[in-house]
Amino acid sequence: MIDLLKSRKSIRVYDTREVEQNKIDSILKAGMLAPSSRGLNPWEFIVIKDKKMLHKLSISKQSGSAFLANVPTAIVVIADTQLSDVWVEDCSIAAILMQLQAQKLGLGSCWVQARNRLKNESEWTEEYIKEQLKIPDKYGVCCILSFGYPNQDNQSHKDFNANAKKIHNEYF
Repeated sequence: MIDLLKSRKSIRVYDTREVEQNKIDSILKAGMLAPSSRGLNPWEFIVIKDKKMLHKLSISKQSGSAFLANVPTAIVVIADTQLSDVWVEDCSIAAILMQLQAQKLGLGSCWVQARNRLKNESEWTEEYIKEQLKIPDKYGVCCILSFGYPNQDNQSHKDFNANAKKIHNEYF
C-alpha cells in the first residue's frame, strides 16, 4: 500500500489512448466499495468520455480545470445531499479509492475540486456542472476525477520522512 501511495501523483497530461471499459468498471467498483457513514452510500458517479462535454467541464473553474479538455475519461463524483449530512466525506473517500485503483491499473488521475469553487465572479462551479450534466437539485457535486494513460513525468514521492511538527502523540 505504501508503494502505491508513493507512486500516485496528480496527472494532468495524458496520451490519446482511450481507457479500456474493464478498467473504468474496476475504478467504479472501487468507488462503490468505499465505506460511508451509516452505510448510506450517498455517492453516485457520472462517467464522461464525450469530448464536447469534457470541453464544457474544462471551463467549469477559474483555474485548475482546463486540462479536462484533453483527457480520455472523467468521472464526476456526486451525492444525494438529502440522504446524508456527511456526503462530502463519503464522496471524498470514494474518490481517493478510485484514484488508487486507477494507479494500480497503470493509469494516472487528478482530482478537480468542484465544491465551493467559482467558475467566474458570479457563477459557482458546482451549479455550472449540475446544469451541464442535468443533475437534480438535491445532489451535490464533490469533484471531477480525470483518468488516462500518463504522458508526463510521474516521479514517485520520496520515502516518508516523519516531520515531528505534524505528528502528535497523546496530546497536541
